[in-house]
Amino acid sequence: MSDAPVLQVEGLVKHFPIQGGLLQRQVGAVRAVDGVTFSIRRGETLGLVGESGCGKSTIGKVVLKLIEPTAGKIVLAGEDVTALKPGAMWTHRRRIQTIFQDPYSSMNPRLPSGTIVGEPLENFGIARGAARDEQVAQLFRRVGLRPEAMRKYAHEFSGGQRQRLGIAKALSVNPDVIVADEPVSALDVSVRAQVINLLEDLKSQFGVSYLFISHDLSVVEHIADRVAVMYLGMLFEVGGRDQIWREPRHPYTRALLAAAPIANPKLARARQRTVLQGELPSPLNPPPGCPFNSRCPMAQDRCRVEKPALRAVGNGVQAACHFV
Repeated sequence: MSDAPVLQVEGLVKHFPIQGGLLQRQVGAVRAVDGVTFSIRRGETLGLVGESGCGKSTIGKVVLKLIEPTAGKIVLAGEDVTALKPGAMWTHRRRIQTIFQDPYSSMNPRLPSGTIVGEPLENFGIARGAARDEQVAQLFRRVGLRPEAMRKYAHEFSGGQRQRLGIAKALSVNPDVIVADEPVSALDVSVRAQVINLLEDLKSQFGVSYLFISHDLSVVEHIADRVAVMYLGMLFEVGGRDQIWREPRHPYTRALLAAAPIANPKLARARQRTVLQGELPSPLNPPPGCPFNSRCPMAQDRCRVEKPALRAVGNGVQAACHFV
Protein backbone atom coordinates (compact mmCIF):
# COMPACT_ATOMS: atom_id res chain seq x y z
CA MET A 1 0.00 0.00 0.00
CA SER A 2 1.46 3.36 -1.09
CA ASP A 3 1.48 6.34 1.27
CA ALA A 4 0.66 8.76 -1.55
CA PRO A 5 -3.08 9.61 -1.53
CA VAL A 6 -4.91 8.71 -4.71
CA LEU A 7 -7.96 10.74 -3.61
CA GLN A 8 -7.91 13.85 -1.42
CA VAL A 9 -11.01 15.71 -0.28
CA GLU A 10 -10.51 19.00 1.57
CA GLY A 11 -13.25 21.06 3.22
CA LEU A 12 -15.96 19.52 1.04
CA VAL A 13 -19.33 21.28 1.30
CA LYS A 14 -22.60 20.45 -0.43
CA HIS A 15 -25.72 22.47 0.37
CA PHE A 16 -28.98 21.92 -1.50
CA PRO A 17 -30.92 25.19 -1.82
CA ILE A 18 -34.61 25.33 -0.88
CA GLN A 19 -36.81 27.75 -2.79
CA GLY A 20 -40.08 29.19 -1.58
CA GLY A 21 -42.50 32.04 -2.00
CA LEU A 22 -44.07 33.52 -5.11
CA LEU A 23 -40.72 34.30 -6.75
CA GLN A 24 -39.16 30.96 -5.72
CA ARG A 25 -36.26 32.63 -3.96
CA GLN A 26 -33.89 30.64 -1.76
CA VAL A 27 -35.27 30.49 1.75
CA GLY A 28 -32.84 27.96 3.19
CA ALA A 29 -30.48 25.12 2.42
CA VAL A 30 -30.09 21.47 3.35
CA ARG A 31 -26.55 21.09 4.74
CA ALA A 32 -25.93 17.60 3.39
CA VAL A 33 -22.11 17.80 3.63
CA ASP A 34 -20.51 20.44 5.81
CA GLY A 35 -16.73 20.72 5.66
CA VAL A 36 -15.52 17.13 5.16
CA THR A 37 -11.80 16.33 4.77
CA PHE A 38 -10.26 12.90 4.16
CA SER A 39 -7.81 11.08 1.91
CA ILE A 40 -7.46 7.55 0.51
CA ARG A 41 -4.12 5.94 -0.31
CA ARG A 42 -3.55 3.62 -3.24
CA GLY A 43 -4.70 0.10 -2.38
CA GLU A 44 -6.62 1.26 0.70
CA THR A 45 -10.28 0.89 1.65
CA LEU A 46 -11.87 3.76 3.58
CA GLY A 47 -15.19 2.78 5.13
CA LEU A 48 -17.66 5.67 5.46
CA VAL A 49 -20.33 4.92 8.06
CA GLY A 50 -23.15 6.73 9.80
CA GLU A 51 -26.91 6.90 10.23
CA SER A 52 -29.26 7.19 7.25
CA GLY A 53 -29.47 10.77 6.04
CA CYS A 54 -26.06 11.83 7.40
CA GLY A 55 -24.66 12.64 3.93
CA LYS A 56 -22.66 9.50 3.07
CA SER A 57 -24.13 8.97 -0.39
CA THR A 58 -23.92 12.69 -1.16
CA ILE A 59 -20.17 12.56 -0.56
CA GLY A 60 -19.93 9.67 -3.02
CA LYS A 61 -21.87 11.58 -5.69
CA VAL A 62 -19.82 14.75 -5.22
CA VAL A 63 -16.51 12.86 -5.36
CA LEU A 64 -17.71 11.20 -8.59
CA LYS A 65 -18.66 14.68 -9.89
CA LEU A 66 -22.22 13.51 -10.50
CA ILE A 67 -23.25 16.61 -8.57
CA GLU A 68 -21.16 19.74 -8.12
CA PRO A 69 -19.75 20.71 -4.71
CA THR A 70 -20.80 23.97 -3.06
CA ALA A 71 -17.25 24.46 -1.79
CA GLY A 72 -14.09 22.51 -1.08
CA LYS A 73 -11.47 20.69 -3.11
CA ILE A 74 -11.29 17.26 -4.81
CA VAL A 75 -7.87 16.02 -5.93
CA LEU A 76 -7.81 12.79 -7.96
CA ALA A 77 -4.44 11.13 -8.60
CA GLY A 78 -2.67 14.46 -7.98
CA GLU A 79 -4.95 16.54 -10.23
CA ASP A 80 -7.50 19.05 -8.95
CA VAL A 81 -10.83 18.14 -10.59
CA THR A 82 -13.06 20.33 -8.40
CA ALA A 83 -13.99 22.95 -11.00
CA LEU A 84 -13.91 20.76 -14.11
CA LYS A 85 -17.03 20.84 -16.27
CA PRO A 86 -18.54 17.53 -17.55
CA GLY A 87 -16.66 17.70 -20.86
CA ALA A 88 -13.29 18.33 -19.22
CA MET A 89 -14.01 15.71 -16.56
CA TRP A 90 -14.42 12.98 -19.20
CA THR A 91 -10.68 12.25 -19.41
CA HIS A 92 -10.62 11.62 -15.63
CA ARG A 93 -13.68 9.35 -15.58
CA ARG A 94 -11.70 6.16 -16.07
CA ARG A 95 -9.72 6.93 -12.90
CA ILE A 96 -12.80 6.81 -10.66
CA GLN A 97 -15.67 4.36 -11.10
CA THR A 98 -18.65 3.30 -9.03
CA ILE A 99 -20.49 0.18 -7.89
CA PHE A 100 -24.19 0.82 -7.36
CA GLN A 101 -26.41 -0.47 -4.58
CA ASP A 102 -28.90 -1.83 -7.13
CA PRO A 103 -26.95 -3.00 -10.20
CA TYR A 104 -30.11 -4.00 -12.10
CA SER A 105 -31.43 -0.42 -12.30
CA SER A 106 -28.07 0.78 -13.65
CA MET A 107 -27.96 -1.76 -16.50
CA ASN A 108 -29.66 -1.50 -19.88
CA PRO A 109 -32.17 -4.41 -19.96
CA ARG A 110 -31.98 -4.56 -23.77
CA LEU A 111 -28.24 -5.19 -23.97
CA PRO A 112 -26.42 -8.50 -23.35
CA SER A 113 -24.25 -8.50 -20.24
CA GLY A 114 -21.05 -8.74 -22.29
CA THR A 115 -21.97 -5.54 -24.13
CA ILE A 116 -22.75 -3.79 -20.82
CA VAL A 117 -19.37 -4.70 -19.31
CA GLY A 118 -17.55 -3.91 -22.55
CA GLU A 119 -19.10 -0.46 -23.06
CA PRO A 120 -16.44 1.42 -21.01
CA LEU A 121 -13.68 -0.28 -23.00
CA GLU A 122 -15.13 1.13 -26.22
CA ASN A 123 -16.06 4.53 -24.76
CA PHE A 124 -12.50 5.16 -23.59
CA GLY A 125 -10.93 3.66 -26.73
CA ILE A 126 -9.23 0.83 -24.82
CA ALA A 127 -10.40 -2.10 -26.95
CA ARG A 128 -12.88 -2.88 -29.70
CA GLY A 129 -14.18 -5.93 -31.51
CA ALA A 130 -12.51 -9.25 -30.73
CA ALA A 131 -9.98 -7.61 -28.37
CA ARG A 132 -12.83 -6.13 -26.33
CA ASP A 133 -14.66 -9.47 -26.17
CA GLU A 134 -11.49 -11.19 -24.94
CA GLN A 135 -10.99 -8.61 -22.19
CA VAL A 136 -14.65 -8.91 -21.17
CA ALA A 137 -14.31 -12.70 -20.98
CA GLN A 138 -11.28 -12.28 -18.69
CA LEU A 139 -13.24 -9.87 -16.48
CA PHE A 140 -16.11 -12.37 -16.24
CA ARG A 141 -13.68 -15.05 -15.07
CA ARG A 142 -12.08 -12.71 -12.50
CA VAL A 143 -15.41 -11.90 -10.86
CA GLY A 144 -16.54 -15.54 -10.83
CA LEU A 145 -18.83 -15.63 -13.88
CA ARG A 146 -18.62 -17.95 -16.89
CA PRO A 147 -17.62 -16.25 -20.16
CA GLU A 148 -20.58 -18.02 -21.81
CA ALA A 149 -22.84 -15.76 -19.70
CA MET A 150 -21.78 -12.76 -21.82
CA ARG A 151 -24.77 -13.51 -24.06
CA LYS A 152 -27.26 -13.37 -21.19
CA TYR A 153 -29.31 -10.32 -20.24
CA ALA A 154 -29.34 -8.67 -16.81
CA HIS A 155 -32.73 -10.15 -15.80
CA GLU A 156 -31.33 -13.67 -16.29
CA PHE A 157 -28.82 -13.27 -13.43
CA SER A 158 -29.37 -13.53 -9.68
CA GLY A 159 -28.82 -10.50 -7.44
CA GLY A 160 -25.31 -11.59 -6.49
CA GLN A 161 -24.39 -12.30 -10.10
CA ARG A 162 -25.68 -8.88 -11.18
CA GLN A 163 -23.49 -7.25 -8.55
CA ARG A 164 -20.53 -9.19 -9.96
CA LEU A 165 -21.42 -7.73 -13.36
CA GLY A 166 -21.36 -4.26 -11.83
CA ILE A 167 -17.95 -4.95 -10.29
CA ALA A 168 -16.63 -6.24 -13.65
CA LYS A 169 -17.85 -3.09 -15.39
CA ALA A 170 -16.23 -0.84 -12.77
CA LEU A 171 -12.92 -2.73 -13.08
CA SER A 172 -12.92 -2.80 -16.90
CA VAL A 173 -11.06 0.52 -17.26
CA ASN A 174 -8.57 -0.26 -14.45
CA PRO A 175 -9.55 2.71 -12.22
CA ASP A 176 -7.57 4.18 -9.34
CA VAL A 177 -10.63 4.51 -7.07
CA ILE A 178 -13.99 2.77 -6.88
CA VAL A 179 -16.84 4.39 -4.95
CA ALA A 180 -18.97 1.51 -3.61
CA ASP A 181 -22.26 2.87 -2.26
CA GLU A 182 -23.98 0.19 -0.16
CA PRO A 183 -22.86 -2.48 -2.67
CA VAL A 184 -24.04 -5.49 -0.64
CA SER A 185 -27.02 -4.18 1.35
CA ALA A 186 -29.56 -5.64 -1.11
CA LEU A 187 -27.98 -9.11 -1.10
CA ASP A 188 -28.59 -12.21 1.02
CA VAL A 189 -26.14 -12.72 3.88
CA SER A 190 -24.31 -15.66 2.27
CA VAL A 191 -24.01 -13.86 -1.08
CA ARG A 192 -22.92 -10.69 0.73
CA ALA A 193 -19.90 -12.49 2.18
CA GLN A 194 -18.92 -13.79 -1.26
CA VAL A 195 -19.07 -10.32 -2.83
CA ILE A 196 -17.08 -8.76 0.04
CA ASN A 197 -14.37 -11.44 -0.33
CA LEU A 198 -14.34 -10.83 -4.09
CA LEU A 199 -13.81 -7.08 -3.56
CA GLU A 200 -10.91 -7.78 -1.23
CA ASP A 201 -9.29 -10.21 -3.69
CA LEU A 202 -9.64 -7.72 -6.55
CA LYS A 203 -8.10 -4.98 -4.44
CA SER A 204 -4.95 -7.05 -3.97
CA GLN A 205 -4.86 -8.00 -7.67
CA PHE A 206 -5.52 -4.59 -9.20
CA GLY A 207 -4.22 -2.26 -6.45
CA VAL A 208 -7.50 -0.34 -6.58
CA SER A 209 -8.71 1.86 -3.70
CA TYR A 210 -12.27 1.83 -2.36
CA LEU A 211 -14.47 4.47 -0.80
CA PHE A 212 -16.84 1.97 0.80
CA ILE A 213 -20.10 3.60 1.93
CA SER A 214 -22.28 1.55 4.27
CA HIS A 215 -24.47 1.65 7.36
CA ASP A 216 -23.62 -2.00 8.15
CA LEU A 217 -20.79 -1.92 10.68
CA SER A 218 -20.11 -5.66 10.44
CA VAL A 219 -19.38 -5.33 6.72
CA VAL A 220 -17.17 -2.27 7.23
CA GLU A 221 -15.27 -4.04 10.03
CA HIS A 222 -14.46 -6.86 7.60
CA ILE A 223 -13.39 -4.86 4.54
CA ALA A 224 -12.11 -1.44 5.66
CA ASP A 225 -8.50 -0.48 6.43
CA ARG A 226 -9.59 2.86 7.87
CA VAL A 227 -13.01 4.11 9.00
CA ALA A 228 -14.62 7.55 8.83
CA VAL A 229 -17.67 8.07 11.06
CA MET A 230 -20.16 10.66 9.80
CA TYR A 231 -22.98 12.52 11.54
CA LEU A 232 -25.21 15.24 10.09
CA GLY A 233 -22.83 16.23 7.31
CA MET A 234 -19.63 16.19 9.42
CA LEU A 235 -16.89 13.63 10.05
CA PHE A 236 -16.77 12.93 13.78
CA GLU A 237 -13.96 10.37 13.87
CA VAL A 238 -11.43 9.01 11.37
CA GLY A 239 -8.82 6.33 12.07
CA GLY A 240 -7.62 2.78 11.56
CA ARG A 241 -10.30 0.11 11.77
CA ASP A 242 -8.75 -1.62 14.77
CA GLN A 243 -8.26 1.65 16.66
CA ILE A 244 -11.86 2.70 16.03
CA TRP A 245 -13.30 -0.67 17.06
CA ARG A 246 -11.05 -1.21 20.11
CA GLU A 247 -11.00 2.30 21.49
CA PRO A 248 -13.61 4.64 19.96
CA ARG A 249 -12.91 8.20 21.08
CA HIS A 250 -15.99 10.15 20.05
CA PRO A 251 -19.20 9.58 22.08
CA TYR A 252 -21.20 9.17 18.86
CA THR A 253 -18.82 6.46 17.61
CA ARG A 254 -19.22 4.64 20.94
CA ALA A 255 -23.01 4.79 20.63
CA LEU A 256 -22.91 3.61 17.02
CA LEU A 257 -20.70 0.61 17.84
CA ALA A 258 -22.76 -0.22 20.94
CA ALA A 259 -25.90 -0.42 18.81
CA ALA A 260 -24.39 -2.95 16.39
CA PRO A 261 -25.59 -6.54 16.94
CA ILE A 262 -23.15 -9.13 18.34
CA ALA A 263 -23.55 -12.83 17.51
CA ASN A 264 -22.19 -14.01 20.90
CA PRO A 265 -25.01 -13.55 23.50
CA LYS A 266 -22.56 -13.48 26.44
CA LEU A 267 -20.58 -10.62 24.89
CA ALA A 268 -23.82 -8.86 23.98
CA ARG A 269 -25.02 -8.95 27.59
CA ALA A 270 -21.65 -7.89 28.99
CA ARG A 271 -21.02 -4.84 26.83
CA GLN A 272 -21.91 -1.36 28.02
CA ARG A 273 -24.63 0.27 25.95
CA THR A 274 -24.80 3.96 25.15
CA VAL A 275 -28.41 4.93 24.45
CA LEU A 276 -28.81 8.24 22.65
CA GLN A 277 -31.68 10.49 23.71
CA GLY A 278 -33.70 12.74 21.43
CA GLU A 279 -34.22 12.85 17.68
CA LEU A 280 -31.68 13.30 14.91
CA PRO A 281 -31.62 17.05 14.10
CA SER A 282 -32.63 18.20 10.65
CA PRO A 283 -29.84 19.11 8.18
CA LEU A 284 -32.10 22.00 7.16
CA ASN A 285 -31.71 23.56 10.60
CA PRO A 286 -28.80 21.95 12.51
CA PRO A 287 -28.22 23.06 16.11
CA PRO A 288 -25.52 25.69 16.78
CA GLY A 289 -22.12 24.50 17.93
CA CYS A 290 -21.56 20.76 17.74
CA PRO A 291 -24.43 19.16 15.76
CA PHE A 292 -24.40 16.26 18.23
CA ASN A 293 -24.85 18.41 21.37
CA SER A 294 -28.60 17.76 21.73
CA ARG A 295 -28.02 13.98 22.02
CA CYS A 296 -24.53 13.75 23.50
CA PRO A 297 -24.15 12.47 27.11
CA MET A 298 -20.90 14.52 27.46
CA ALA A 299 -22.28 17.83 26.14
CA GLN A 300 -21.34 21.02 28.00
CA ASP A 301 -21.96 24.73 27.41
CA ARG A 302 -19.02 25.01 25.01
CA CYS A 303 -20.56 22.35 22.76
CA ARG A 304 -23.68 24.46 22.24
CA VAL A 305 -21.82 27.47 20.84
CA GLU A 306 -18.55 26.22 19.29
CA LYS A 307 -18.32 23.68 16.48
CA PRO A 308 -15.43 21.24 17.12
CA ALA A 309 -12.76 20.77 14.47
CA LEU A 310 -11.49 17.36 13.38
CA ARG A 311 -8.09 17.06 15.14
CA ALA A 312 -5.48 14.43 15.90
CA VAL A 313 -6.05 12.65 19.24
CA GLY A 314 -3.30 9.99 19.06
CA ASN A 315 -2.65 6.60 17.41
CA GLY A 316 -3.45 8.04 13.99
CA VAL A 317 -7.04 8.84 15.02
CA GLN A 318 -8.79 12.16 14.44
CA ALA A 319 -11.89 13.20 16.33
CA ALA A 320 -14.20 16.22 16.27
CA CYS A 321 -14.94 16.65 19.98
CA HIS A 322 -13.89 19.32 22.47
CA PHE A 323 -13.43 16.83 25.32
CA VAL A 324 -11.75 13.81 23.72
